[in-house]
Amino acid sequence: YVAFTTIPGLTGVIITLALILMVTSSTEFIRRNYFEVFWYTHHLFLIYFAGLIIHGIAGLVRGQTEESMEEVHPHRCAKYLMHKDKNCSHDCCKDPEFGSIPAESWKWVLAPVLLYIFERILRVWRARQKVVVTKVVMHPARVLELQMQKKGFCMEVGQYIFVNCPAISLLEWHPFTLTSAPEEDFFSIHIRAAGDWTERLIDTFQQQKLEKPRIEVDGPFGTASEDVFQYEVAMLVGAGIGVTPFASILKSIWYKFQQADQTLKTKKIYFYWLCRDTGAFAWFNDLLASLEQKMAESGKADFLTYRLFLTGWDTSIANNVALHFDTATDTVTGLRHKTIFGRPMWNSEFAAVAAAHPRSVVGVFLCGPGALAKTLQKSCHQHSSLDPRKVKFYFNKENF
Repeated sequence: YVAFTTIPGLTGVIITLALILMVTSSTEFIRRNYFEVFWYTHHLFLIYFAGLIIHGIAGLVRGQTEESMEEVHPHRCAKYLMHKDKNCSHDCCKDPEFGSIPAESWKWVLAPVLLYIFERILRVWRARQKVVVTKVVMHPARVLELQMQKKGFCMEVGQYIFVNCPAISLLEWHPFTLTSAPEEDFFSIHIRAAGDWTERLIDTFQQQKLEKPRIEVDGPFGTASEDVFQYEVAMLVGAGIGVTPFASILKSIWYKFQQADQTLKTKKIYFYWLCRDTGAFAWFNDLLASLEQKMAESGKADFLTYRLFLTGWDTSIANNVALHFDTATDTVTGLRHKTIFGRPMWNSEFAAVAAAHPRSVVGVFLCGPGALAKTLQKSCHQHSSLDPRKVKFYFNKENF
């Protein structure tokens, strides 16, 4: 009766149900397979905080009044109250008076709520700034590339933005890593079909011939990949579409070589790209080919070592590779470096890097699944020397 007929009881039931729904919809299975359920359910936090503020207004919890505390203080009068004598004439023998305790939860909620409101206003203002889609490219394996321009947009390598398409959903914002370099006069993202929202976005851009759908952008936001140029040696590991932050880094390096940038601290980059199908390699083949040519012309062909791993193949691909094994370029990618079939032997890769750079600090950067992150982190610990003068591996990750 109290739970459903009083303000504290009713608000308590509501905030408990809201919290249960938010927690259960935040599980990885729901987020991966039913993102909209997670997204919309998580906005119950508004009801949760409102209920939390209202919860104590009715004053159901009671405490001793200030006047009573002065006369009958618990510390001073405890022994009299616990063993009260009927004929007691001491001041402590009076019965304590109780009253409703005023609601105080708003004091703890006010500061975070004000910060949240300020942040939402700022993000709405930034998102409302006009974004012009200058170019749309459809890559193999249903990967959409959008090249955009926005007044005042300033980025660093490896950063990401939140993207909204009002034609699909007014409330859904999805993060995408920037694949352009800071030196370019536009910013770009690559979107792989990986769910309802991305499927609809790709279909929308494919169907629209004359007028492109409106895109809203919030960001950019920082990631661990920004620090790649702080290391003398860098190992970049991308899995599938996880290559996107490294596309930005490699493009930036290409521009730095063109401009003969003397401030570039990085002396060597090892790039590893793991893909399940051959179509995915077509996303950045042109970029890698340009880097090969530019570095060969500038006499720095050894600056970038890249290894492409195809983790899924069939007999026709294997037979084709066997027939053209002696060709100068790879049959899968058309690049000088041959594609490796299978997964990397990370212990061998780390041992080779440690042997080549025995006194360097090596930054290991991953954009890929959590399982791969655990493997790389373990390899970083195993191959880092206890001697501070020798090789050290520092692990940085972005999971998707």
